[in-house]
Amino acid sequence: MNADALTQFIASEIEPHAQRWEKDRLVPNETFEKAGQAGLCGLMVPIEDGGYNLPLGELVTVFEKLAYSDMGFAFALIPHNNLANAIAREATGPVKNRYLEAMLAGELLGAFLLTEPGVGSDASRITTRAELTGNRWLLNGEKSWVTNGSRAGLLRVYAQTEPGSGASGIAAFLVDADQAGVTSSQPYDMLGGYAIGVGAVSFSQVELHEGQLLSPPGVAYAAAMGAIGLARVLVAALCVGILQRALEVCVERLDQRHAFGERLADKQGLRWMLADVATDLKAARALTHIAADAIDSNQADSIVQAAHAKKFAARAATKGVEQCMQVFGADGLLQDHPLARHLAGAKMAHYLDGSTEVQNLLIAKALFK
Repeated sequence: MNADALTQFIASEIEPHAQRWEKDRLVPNETFEKAGQAGLCGLMVPIEDGGYNLPLGELVTVFEKLAYSDMGFAFALIPHNNLANAIAREATGPVKNRYLEAMLAGELLGAFLLTEPGVGSDASRITTRAELTGNRWLLNGEKSWVTNGSRAGLLRVYAQTEPGSGASGIAAFLVDADQAGVTSSQPYDMLGGYAIGVGAVSFSQVELHEGQLLSPPGVAYAAAMGAIGLARVLVAALCVGILQRALEVCVERLDQRHAFGERLADKQGLRWMLADVATDLKAARALTHIAADAIDSNQADSIVQAAHAKKFAARAATKGVEQCMQVFGADGLLQDHPLARHLAGAKMAHYLDGSTEVQNLLIAKALFK
């Protein structure tokens, strides 16, 4: 990944527009092609397939820098990169030829469809059904909280092929968003983070051919959990980027403002509040890199390390941005400043790729195994 290209993309395509995306509740579809030109749509794809094959430790740095400007857009790139990587490494030649080039260019956006309205955190209980009839599958069901759901052109849909079989019956299919029977909702009206483009997608008698089966039963669920584990580390990195930005904005504010005859930066109470934020920032960054190293080196406890990183980073970001807003003063509520959108992004991090409570389940299970 070219560091200069990343810096230039952030400076020209995210930073000047991020606040407008929030204010006008826009989903910036056109920005993805520019992200592709900057190399941000094939970060995990093998070099021989046109990507960068970055290890997670380097991905963490990239996504921290993206989230420094806008967490919603940064997160939208995660499922896209995950899917491009899966197609490059798992799909047949014809499937790669059909999709990969457009995905790397940012012309075809990918999405990960696992969560459902009535299932919650137990993904093994999904009810979206793929029924094999002859040499065709019929897909029916509904997915919710789909990142890029309102604009993705290619959907990785997880569906149950054998009701009652739990995780072992789940398969993953590649579905074109414009296929007959596929309906995408408008983006959800949320607290913030509109660049994420999250919404619902439903399927009614969608006919799939054999080549659209990406991951068969017995393999797909484990692959999904692996993708989610990686994404949890990247969500932690997003929180680090958010917290870094909030701290820098607040330090600059206190250094310039005066009240009661002295600089705000000279008031010990305010200084100590930011000192606590700085400590949490360092701890969150350290935990994120520990988890990334655990996944990159296939350590047995990598799932738990990812849970620690995501849980701590989300909590630190939410608390830290709120503290920075308090120190910044009422102006931090204004749309002219990045703190409000970063507070929304920090809160979103508690739910993305498994809630904070799910991370506690994983951590506690490791403690009492």
